[in-house]
Amino acid sequence: MASIDPLSDSTVCINDTLRDDELRLILARLESDNDKEIFGLVCKRWLHLQSTERKKLAARAGPHMLRKMAARFTRLVELDLSQSISRSFYPGVTDSDLSVIASGFKCLSVLHLQNCKGITDTGMVAIGDGLSLLQSLDVSYCRKITDKGLSAVAKGCCDLRTLHLAGCRFVTDSTLEALSKNCHNLEELGLQGCTNITDNGLTSLGSGCQQINYLDINKCSNVSDVGVSAVSRAFSSSLKTLKLLDCYKIGDEAILSFANFCKNLETLIIGGCRYISDDAIKSLAIACKSSLKNLRMDWCLNLSDTSLSCILNQCRNLEALDIGCCEEVTDAAFQNISSSLEESALSLKILKVSNCPKITVVSVGILLVKCSHLEYLDVRSCPHITKAGCDEAGLHFPECCKVNYDGSISEPFVLL
Repeated sequence: MASIDPLSDSTVCINDTLRDDELRLILARLESDNDKEIFGLVCKRWLHLQSTERKKLAARAGPHMLRKMAARFTRLVELDLSQSISRSFYPGVTDSDLSVIASGFKCLSVLHLQNCKGITDTGMVAIGDGLSLLQSLDVSYCRKITDKGLSAVAKGCCDLRTLHLAGCRFVTDSTLEALSKNCHNLEELGLQGCTNITDNGLTSLGSGCQQINYLDINKCSNVSDVGVSAVSRAFSSSLKTLKLLDCYKIGDEAILSFANFCKNLETLIIGGCRYISDDAIKSLAIACKSSLKNLRMDWCLNLSDTSLSCILNQCRNLEALDIGCCEEVTDAAFQNISSSLEESALSLKILKVSNCPKITVVSVGILLVKCSHLEYLDVRSCPHITKAGCDEAGLHFPECCKVNYDGSISEPFVLL
């Protein structure tokens, strides 16, 4: 705390010399979180400065402690009160907690509330009334929330950029209409499992929110080609990630719409969409050949060698591909990879071909020639591909590549 000037032989206290703004500059130059924590251990003044400069915080606390935190962390912009999926915290986050947050953390722009099953529309109304600067909200699996609370958030938090509502089963088209009317800067929307969402809601969303680059409607079983086609037209220049897992009403019309409008699409999840044909996928591969990086189409039962061969030949930047349970795919799809491609020309890092009974070790050998960056290969339940068979064929996998023969290796999350 004190330094000695060898010329004057006098003691100078740093706290008497440096102003608060100068100490904040010192704190800002500390790179690691550990160093910033140590800064606060010097004295109460430095602890107070460190507290006021803190931007992120994860905590579990009731109203009384939250009030103290609000007084201490006055510039907090990100607060995480999410609860564990596997444990039940009693009483957990409540509407009263959200009221304290709404009134105390006025600078808050990011709020995480995943699995806070106790909160209701009352808490959401408080958030809408008090946090006008909020840009990101995650209330996934907060199962008591309805359109009433989320509409209040949309009206009060007009600068909302990210909203995740996975598992919020009471959400309907009314929430999408409120977002369309109020949140024109929305970029990321997660609606997984919101089964009451329909084509009308998606069409309404597209009329007001035209900057969305990430849309997750996995397991929204009431959406069809009509709504998804409307989305592709509305978000044509911005959409990069679209997830449609188990949306069984999706068919060729939607895929052709992506091909026509969504030239910047990077990630497409259409697993379980069983009515999609080879012709639609070929059109998509040609239209998005430069942008497409991740494609999941497991259980698309009508797909065959022609569409897979087109994907492998056209989509040179593709890094992750899942064709699990596409039972008509054979070695021919891989043998048809353009001979003009140089060795290691494919960018594939992740390939899942589980439950494809007609694929053999021949395909794996071709892949190893063309894909030097392969990191994960899933060949579960492929009767003609075994470890013994690969060893017998003299195949050598890249050192970083994990081969899942029997399900004993954890899967990467990129295609979820």
